[in-house]
Amino acid sequence: MAPQLGKRAATINVREPVLLGDAMPDIVNLFSLDAGVFEMVTRGSVIYWLLFVLLRFAGRRDVGSLGVADLLVLVLVADAAGNAMSGESTSLGDGVVIVTTIVGWSVVIDRIGYYVPFARKFLEPSRVLLIKDGKINHQGMRQEHFTRGELMEQLRIQGIERIGDVKRMYIESNGQVSVIKMSNPDKTGDSTLEE
Repeated sequence: MAPQLGKRAATINVREPVLLGDAMPDIVNLFSLDAGVFEMVTRGSVIYWLLFVLLRFAGRRDVGSLGVADLLVLVLVADAAGNAMSGESTSLGDGVVIVTTIVGWSVVIDRIGYYVPFARKFLEPSRVLLIKDGKINHQGMRQEHFTRGELMEQLRIQGIERIGDVKRMYIESNGQVSVIKMSNPDKTGDSTLEE
């Protein structure tokens, strides 16, 4: 006598082998554009410029050693490529259009900054003087929201023992600090070791 399976019979699904010809429609759909090229270029452009302006005015110390455009491209390309690769975007083609748009804007900004010197002051901030001839420039410190403790820390990192040893100190457009030492330091001024 055959064993009883009850009211529900167990079913086994057997997959048929997938042939290359059967996968072709999936590959075509993978690269097709769900949204139009215009929509993807517009989305990429709006986000790029919004973040560029926000980061441009956020202050260079928040950005660190990367330039604003470099950081922006890195973040946006990673996000756009990540969405396309993880499947959150419905099409790989959409991700390709967005990444191309973002990199394109970066190239355009670099070229404008190089060929149009007047535009450079809008695209990247100018350096700010923090110390001149051993004296702290308080206006520059206020402009960059740079505290005295941060100033002393940067001087120590540069190997400077006293403020009087510094001819010029700038915060550069990329957020890094540059220091020019005096040729004949007078050994006056506050010690950087006290703070």
